[in-house]
Amino acid sequence: MNTTRRTVIFGVAATAAAAAVPRAHAAAGAASPARRYRYAHVDVFTAEPLAGNPLDVFLDARGLTDAEMLAITRETFLSEATFVFPRDAATEREHGIRVRIFTPRGEVPFAGHPTLGTATVLRQLRLASRRPGGEPPADLARITLDLNVGQVPVTFTEDASGRTFGEMRQVPPQFGAVHDRETIAKLLNLAPGDIADFAPIQTVSTGLPFAIVPLKRLSTLRSLRIDADRLSAYAAEQGADVGFYYVTRDTGDRDVALRARCIDPDGEDAATGSAAGCTAGWLVRHGAATADEPVHIRQGVEMNRPSDIYVRASRDGERIVNVRVGGHAVQTMAGELVL
Repeated sequence: MNTTRRTVIFGVAATAAAAAVPRAHAAAGAASPARRYRYAHVDVFTAEPLAGNPLDVFLDARGLTDAEMLAITRETFLSEATFVFPRDAATEREHGIRVRIFTPRGEVPFAGHPTLGTATVLRQLRLASRRPGGEPPADLARITLDLNVGQVPVTFTEDASGRTFGEMRQVPPQFGAVHDRETIAKLLNLAPGDIADFAPIQTVSTGLPFAIVPLKRLSTLRSLRIDADRLSAYAAEQGADVGFYYVTRDTGDRDVALRARCIDPDGEDAATGSAAGCTAGWLVRHGAATADEPVHIRQGVEMNRPSDIYVRASRDGERIVNVRVGGHAVQTMAGELVL
């Protein structure tokens, strides 16, 4: 893995968001020691640096308050940051490694690229901890994270090119409302005929809810512009904080099954592993993909952050189970937060 590493030191800015951060340590005077928190910066759902969806992983967040974690996430200017809370080995073997995920708007129970990125960083730390000449740790093939949504295992294999590939198993999908095609088309300033009919527009959740919108043409996906206020108002009417995930089978690449975009009022996401997992369950439920069939989703092209997400799901009678979302990740920076 060709990885460019840099050491970066930064502090939390005195912004309105950071003003809420407790600063009891400052009251002790200038002699009070600074608190230091190591972090890794990783690009997720890509094997190439400076592509995919970036993430900051804080390796030992013990001592940070909720307000501080929120302010730090806002400081990173990324869509998410993760905070690892190490526990004793026996607890981690039984329950997994405790990780909390924050967006600039607050904590979320689950998110896809933070899960894969964090597990990849933790695996690399385990690999680096082995003694010279010794055997690698036995638990490199599986990292289980203890998230607010529950335990999410991530398994690792070497792909045909020798790169490490991680695949998370998400919680079973919950299928929600089916949305009216004409209503959604109007919200997106599209004609109803721009929306494909191989599966309905439906809200699905594997921890975070997304309404999956199938589009007929790649050109429509590329030119898509959303009215954030109208979509937010519509989501509020549904009684849930629903995101929208736009997909098309018109990819222009025989190796890519779906092109996708995820655009919300805060901007666009380069790779949305949670929505991709929802899409895997949605495809199998509606017969648009066979059970356990690998589906390659490419996202982030319009942002110049191409991301490759690989999904699949199983069927158990009428139930959709065993949703798996995988990809590569590459660490590009390491540094220290000083508070």
